[in-house]
Amino acid sequence: MQESPASGPSAFDGPLVDAPTIPRLVQAAGARFGDRSALEEGDARYSFAGLADAALLAARAFMAAGVGRGDRVAIWAPNIHEWVIAAIGLQTAGAALVPLNTRLKGVEAAYILEKSRARILCTVTDFLDTDYVSLLEGHPLPHLEQTVLLRGGAEGATRWSEFLAGAEAVPESDAGARLEAVGEDDLSDMLFTSGTTGKPKGVMTAHRQNIRAYAAFSEVVNLQLGDRYLVVNPFFHAFGYKAGWLASILRGATIVPQAVFDVPTLLERVGRDRISVLPGTPTVFTSLLSHPDRARYDLSSLRLAVTGGAAVPVELVRRMRDDLGFESVVTGYGLTECCGIVSMCRYDDPPEVIANTAGRAIPGVEVRLVDSDGKQVATGFPGEVQVKGYNVMHGYLDDEEETRKTIDAEGWLHTGDIAVMDAAGNLRITDRIKDMFIMGGFNCYPAEIESLLYGLDGVAQVAVIGIPDPRMGEVGMAYIVPEAGAELDEASVIAWCRENMANYKVPRRIAFVDALPMNASGKVLKVELRARYAKS
Repeated sequence: MQESPASGPSAFDGPLVDAPTIPRLVQAAGARFGDRSALEEGDARYSFAGLADAALLAARAFMAAGVGRGDRVAIWAPNIHEWVIAAIGLQTAGAALVPLNTRLKGVEAAYILEKSRARILCTVTDFLDTDYVSLLEGHPLPHLEQTVLLRGGAEGATRWSEFLAGAEAVPESDAGARLEAVGEDDLSDMLFTSGTTGKPKGVMTAHRQNIRAYAAFSEVVNLQLGDRYLVVNPFFHAFGYKAGWLASILRGATIVPQAVFDVPTLLERVGRDRISVLPGTPTVFTSLLSHPDRARYDLSSLRLAVTGGAAVPVELVRRMRDDLGFESVVTGYGLTECCGIVSMCRYDDPPEVIANTAGRAIPGVEVRLVDSDGKQVATGFPGEVQVKGYNVMHGYLDDEEETRKTIDAEGWLHTGDIAVMDAAGNLRITDRIKDMFIMGGFNCYPAEIESLLYGLDGVAQVAVIGIPDPRMGEVGMAYIVPEAGAELDEASVIAWCRENMANYKVPRRIAFVDALPMNASGKVLKVELRARYAKS
């Protein structure tokens, strides 16, 4: 009998589901959790056994489309149930998942599709008035063989139902054999992250390391059997994919996707769907707390909040407990190159630790802080965060040089983040060696934004920095040196950016200058730009 939506969490009976690959994990969860609710969205309802069956059907469809072990399949869609089934299905067929940010513009998505050599794209045509198929028009994609529409319709594309019908050409036994052939060190996914080179890089991680990392995550945050997990964080990000639906499958929690962050909708869903676990950046929770009608919603089912991606004030942690009713609030630190997770606070840590630190390294992972000479610093002193362990990526796709720069010969991954570690091993992230800033939980890389801005006529030079923002934490500011005779103004530059880059990358402030401050080698001195902004 399927678990009632009103059922609360219960003690986990026995050890975590253990499997070497995500496809085998899903099948094991189907056998173990059976008729318990696994995935709910709208009228779609899947038990764990039903999700396992749906994943095998999707795998047969991908196999019928020619997808084999080692191929790449992209998903460019919001948080919907078809996303999860397609992801598990393509992984069962032996392919690596390539998620695309739903905020990307056509040129940005086309770069990732071509770089990853994705053979199939699963997407939609009707999300927030965006037709993702049309965004790709005019962009040559010689490796892309088929576009599958999870929802919507477009000429030349295959609807999801039609695509699944192709499964009839592949026997169930063949899909089972393919599932068993997928190895624990085969790539499970390739998440693209930007960096100082100005172009997104494909971070390659494998099945077993992700399962191990999020088994540890789910244990540390105390995700429980029967929890109902409203996954607000986008599935294209490790927070929504790995800490979201993958962790839920590991623990027997119900995945409840939320496609768009809308405060009234979210508040109503908590009560209606008896949500017990709610993730999100601090912006999510401050928005809930500040909503004028919050008191009329039933939030009594809330139990666990998982947050991070920006500074978390102590007072926010206290209010999340006192005013929103969370029993536990947990924060952490991670990066895509480490499967999205490095350190976590524990669910029973005091508010001061949760608010002021990113917690301690997850089990089986080493973290050290080193100075500019590579020597480990003493407790209480700042140093670069370096990570070593099973969670470290296999490398960047087709970029050995950047991989060697990031992972040294001893296996330590150099994060570029500066932190201080206390005697208990808790990290407090204080700065970034790289220029990355975080807007509303999204990592923003100035080099990538600058590279895009050079596509605007009239821009001779540009430098982007992050500046404080009371609501989003940080936003971008671009210093532009115009070409001689160019007629640029702030409004037109921002409008161009909104047409050519994801919204979170769009600078909110533009300053026109005669020259950028540079050192003797010609490198822009962004520290001077930050100081200039601080004085303005």
